[in-house]
Amino acid sequence: MAKKTKDQPDLAPAEVEQRCIELEAVLMVADKAVNAGRLVEVLGIGVDDGGSSVVEQLVGHLNEQYEESGRSFRIERVAGGYRVMTIPEYAEVVSRFQQGRNASRLSQAALETLAIVAYRQPITRADVESIRGVACGEVIRNLLERRLVKITGRAEEVGRPMLYGTTRQFLETFGLSTLKDLPSDKELRQM
Repeated sequence: MAKKTKDQPDLAPAEVEQRCIELEAVLMVADKAVNAGRLVEVLGIGVDDGGSSVVEQLVGHLNEQYEESGRSFRIERVAGGYRVMTIPEYAEVVSRFQQGRNASRLSQAALETLAIVAYRQPITRADVESIRGVACGEVIRNLLERRLVKITGRAEEVGRPMLYGTTRQFLETFGLSTLKDLPSDKELRQM
């Protein structure tokens, strides 16, 4: 076995390259983030070989290669898994490309409602409507259909209204690892 360095897995160099190629192939075809456990399983990495830490090291190795060769993407950890994502420098060109996909874009009302749910969850529809000042039933239904919000339970109040929260799909869509990655009040005021 090759000597392990900080950014290189404890595998023979030829095996590192082969595993990187396989990892890259899987992530390129995945339509959502893939967790480390699934990658360990698909790549056939044994638990005795370090499993998810090997995956993390392979990701680091690939990201170094991408950076050195000036690639427009990196493998990022989002929603508890790994996903190939474009680096921020190319956001403008990607945005221009995606403008033709208006059907999948969220309305201003949907974005406002989603922000309220994300920051105040779990929250009832009545509370969302109180904050926005308008009825939100249709907007919340749309967000449920897109799997950006989900019903998380029922409130312990008269009528037991449903409580809403964000989903894993929400985290993936907005490139967040956890809800803690949402901008703070201070960061929002500085925007």
